[in-house]
Amino acid sequence: MKTFTLPGTQLTVPNVVLGLMRIQEKTDEEVRTLVKTARDAGISFFDHADVYGSALHGCETRFAEAMQLTSSEREQVVLQTKAGIVREGPYFDFSYEHIIESVDGSLAALGTDYIDILLLHRPDALVEPDEVARAFDELSAAGKVRSFGVSNHTPGQIELLRKSVSQPIVANQLQLSVTHAPLVAQGVAANMQALDQSVSRDSGTLDYCRLNDITVQAWSPFQAGFFTGVFLGSPEYPELNAVIDRLAAQYDVPAIAIATAWITRHPAQMQVVLGTTSPERVAGAALGSDVPLTRAEWYEMFRAAGYTVP
Repeated sequence: MKTFTLPGTQLTVPNVVLGLMRIQEKTDEEVRTLVKTARDAGISFFDHADVYGSALHGCETRFAEAMQLTSSEREQVVLQTKAGIVREGPYFDFSYEHIIESVDGSLAALGTDYIDILLLHRPDALVEPDEVARAFDELSAAGKVRSFGVSNHTPGQIELLRKSVSQPIVANQLQLSVTHAPLVAQGVAANMQALDQSVSRDSGTLDYCRLNDITVQAWSPFQAGFFTGVFLGSPEYPELNAVIDRLAAQYDVPAIAIATAWITRHPAQMQVVLGTTSPERVAGAALGSDVPLTRAEWYEMFRAAGYTVP
């Protein structure tokens, strides 16, 4: 498992993360098996959010109940959580009061004294950067949160936050897979008239993150689109799956590892956020971290996914 120092922090992190958004109904043993499989594969980074689960802080609570981490065990893992979504609306709330309340709830649910990384969960159109800064300053000074980031934010939205926020923005969690790759695809087809792929929909988010040492965390790495099902084995992607299957045989790994490798091969040092609750898929996906796809293989997958390479 490849690791790197997360810019803006002192954390050494793996480039594969286990997201725990679907463990609410899992037994203690199922949660422990899932986490142990991840740890055995080199994954020590666990992603949460206050809204994950059937109840507020539900998955965070389930994780803590099942794992019962000792203080020494807690120091060996990175816990990330998110705040900002009010799902009863649904709407977004980046107010000082909501951020503080959410973090205090996550700390209690996770049974920990600190959160390694807090992300703002999607952009809030009504954000007031000074409110966010006040919350971040208080949480940092109290030792409750050690690092801060965002999810699904554009460069302009991050710059607006940075106008007031003094802490580094260390991560931006964004949807990315080989079949959902506008972050990457637009740049490849820049300035090509009448080609939809050339249209910028994110103001150069990937390049902005690289320029500003913000780690991209790729969520839904195996989804064909926005929760439209996985592309692996899908009859809608026969050419892509034929390439993936051939590369999987060549590198002697499962197909899911090749889907991971397409993301981790990118020089931006992205993290792949796995959302599965299958230990087998976690172990298989983690193998992709060490698969050294060549440029030719990377671009072959890109083309097979339906993107234009001029």
